[in-house]
Amino acid sequence: VVVLLSLLGVAAAGKLLVVFVDGSPWFSLREVLDVLRQRGHEVVVVAPEVSLRMKPSPNLVMKMYPVPFTQEEMEKDIQTFLQVSFEEVSFLERFLKLYEVIKRLSNMSASSCQQLLQNKELMSYLEETKFDAILTDPVVPCGLILAEHLSLPSVYFLRGVPCGLEFEATQCPNPPSYVPRTLSQLPDRMSFLQRVQNLLFDTQNLFLCDFAVDPFSKLASEFLQREVTVLDLLRKGSVWLLRLDFVLDYPRPLMPNIIPIGGMHCGHK
Repeated sequence: VVVLLSLLGVAAAGKLLVVFVDGSPWFSLREVLDVLRQRGHEVVVVAPEVSLRMKPSPNLVMKMYPVPFTQEEMEKDIQTFLQVSFEEVSFLERFLKLYEVIKRLSNMSASSCQQLLQNKELMSYLEETKFDAILTDPVVPCGLILAEHLSLPSVYFLRGVPCGLEFEATQCPNPPSYVPRTLSQLPDRMSFLQRVQNLLFDTQNLFLCDFAVDPFSKLASEFLQREVTVLDLLRKGSVWLLRLDFVLDYPRPLMPNIIPIGGMHCGHK
């Protein structure tokens, strides 16, 4: 009995594949990965050679792959996106600017994912290594494609997904009459005209999704050799760790496998 009990800690450890997004979310995830490693889990991170924050570290096993763009090109597009997102301009002007920059960022992410999937040496390593799960941020659906290909349960660590796909994937209610849309600057208690405005604001998703998500749907269909969409893959998420805090974010319905973890991106104090 003593021997069996002593093995419980070993039995609980597993192998985790991490396919994540670059930038500030990586800081939040690093703390999670450090704790997982301390608890005996084996963590392998797959990352592009060109990135803002995902750099090789002696504390992590990182598998890097080349991408067809430079550091300067990536940083310029990200800076433009941030600037446009918070400009105090009209809805139409912001939409037109976002259309162009999101299209460039989406194509860049899709080309990076394509390079990963076509990297035979790295893919062989991932296929031969018996991972227990994949941890990813579905805002860039490359991890979803890998999870399907490797038949792994997926854990999402996210803030949100373009076009509100997380609501559709989880079947959570998201009525525009009551839930202000991101960047709409509307309050949680809206007048009738504000609700109409919120509904109109929501129509941009019909256009933004076409080029933000479709490249990954095409890439997934080609790689998996069957017709599949990002929404199909998104629905297969096992656990959704949502970086929301209802002190700052509007309360919303959650499904049982959705866990709000607001505060993960804050300091320990």
